[in-house]
Amino acid sequence: MDAVMQHIPELALAGALAWGAGLRLYLVICGLGLAGLFGWMPLPEHLKLLTSPVVIGAAGFMAAVEAFADKLPWLDSIWDGLQTFIRIPAGAALAAGVFGDAGAGVALAAALLGGSVTAATHFSKAGARAAANTSPEPFSNLSLSLIEDVAVVGGSWLAVQFPVVFLVLLAIFLLSAGLLLHWLVKGVRRLFSAGEARA
Repeated sequence: MDAVMQHIPELALAGALAWGAGLRLYLVICGLGLAGLFGWMPLPEHLKLLTSPVVIGAAGFMAAVEAFADKLPWLDSIWDGLQTFIRIPAGAALAAGVFGDAGAGVALAAALLGGSVTAATHFSKAGARAAANTSPEPFSNLSLSLIEDVAVVGGSWLAVQFPVVFLVLLAIFLLSAGLLLHWLVKGVRRLFSAGEARA
């Protein structure tokens, strides 16, 4: 138990990176790189490459592109679809990087768990945004996007300052995400069933 408590800050950081990657991957990388570069927080050895100006510049550019694409109805869903193949492995890699010094086995476990957290976050986000796109007014989509922006920044800060609180909230989020995904799958099945009945 003491060993687990000792690693709470690393667990919270890995969780925050994996969760944040599911929402705003490029913002997470850019922010983490800047934090390490300016000494706002010490980065684990395997994540220090994020402080490279080239990495920060590329991530910052892509964060700006994502900020634009994510706030336009339907374009956000297309963007989410494309990002499925980037966010999940990147979230796994970020989580593994936090525990890179702990050995290959621990890093692999962190990658598996981190990738799962990123996937749950990404698919919950994509599902919620797809549902919002069925609304005729554009403000729900914009509001959701702004909430996600604030949540990533606030969640990252919380993970560093109050890691236990963040981990509790992450557990609640994952439980809620599981229920949301279950509800979305049931809704899609009903739509297909209704379509087949009409045919």
